Amino acid sequence: MDRSSRDPFKIDHFPGNLACVDLSRRVMTDLATLADFLVTHPAVADKAAIHLSYGHALGVSGNIRLGDDCAAIENPSGSGHLLFAAEGMRESFVESDPWFAGYSAIVVNLADIAAMGGRPVAITDILWSPSDEISSKIWQGMQEAALAYGVPIVGGDTTRSRSGSATLGAAVIGHAGDRLITSFDAKPGDSLVLVIDMHGGFLGGDSFWNSSTITPPERLRAQLEMLPALVEKGLCRAGKDVSSGGIIGTLMMLCHCSEVGAVVNLEDVPCPMDVEIERWLTAFPTYGYLLAISPEDVKNTMSHFTATRITCREIGRFKADPGIVITADGEAVELRFPEEEPLHETLTSPGLSRRAG
Repeated sequence: MDRSSRDPFKIDHFPGNLACVDLSRRVMTDLATLADFLVTHPAVADKAAIHLSYGHALGVSGNIRLGDDCAAIENPSGSGHLLFAAEGMRESFVESDPWFAGYSAIVVNLADIAAMGGRPVAITDILWSPSDEISSKIWQGMQEAALAYGVPIVGGDTTRSRSGSATLGAAVIGHAGDRLITSFDAKPGDSLVLVIDMHGGFLGGDSFWNSSTITPPERLRAQLEMLPALVEKGLCRAGKDVSSGGIIGTLMMLCHCSEVGAVVNLEDVPCPMDVEIERWLTAFPTYGYLLAISPEDVKNTMSHFTATRITCREIGRFKADPGIVITADGEAVELRFPEEEPLHETLTSPGLSRRAG
């Protein structure tokens, strides 16, 4: 089963470098309502507290900072860094769409390497499956992704289990130079820049924005080169791969690691014309990154993506005090997560019953 025949979307479903659309057509009733939606969204809430999940590893991580998209290890035999990451697929995802789960296991690992400004070398997999039929579908997906991106699967652990659900994970090794994109180096005053491939569509009612299976292999490989090249130009020092929890959930993690806050200007967020802003802010794109860029480097960063179909847009800024603020139509609301009452704090008085636009 090949990528093109399987995917329901057409290439160029949405135009590249899409201009921001009229926000009044796509924001929930008001900013306060949108804030409530964002802080109670399960994927966003998970990301807000994700640092609690890896607390057990703090005592055994050596000198590696936890919270990046990859472990960045100084190359023991030379200059630069070795990059190592791993991803597991949800059992429900593997069960409902084993082909795409296999495909995604490869793609998300490659995105983690790119997020650090690195280049992938090889993938290994871990697959336990109760049937050859399911295992074959998963492997077809992994093979298609590996061939499309030009990264080999060099081994792993594939086991035929006697019962239970299929379990899938994958790991990747990559390399980078002395300069990295990290989750720890966003500074107050940096511009918040979104880099994203808007050509594609959602998979049914899911939050996953698929632009990969409809993109030619040569373009996929070129996309993987964009962030390493950006680092080598000295234009970026901090950022993160947009994953589950979308722009807001990912920004929460980036701000937590860098000990900063951020302001997101919703009018500046590029969004497909027929997608609601609340869905877009929590979408998991195949290719999407949040970057911290010095204001004087924003123009050159945007120029870096000009010849591609990747959208690059400044959508806000980082600030010294913690917390994420969303703004629209001259009003602002700070997001407050469930462990902090209230869920959000209104920063501008009355008027929030109006639609933003």
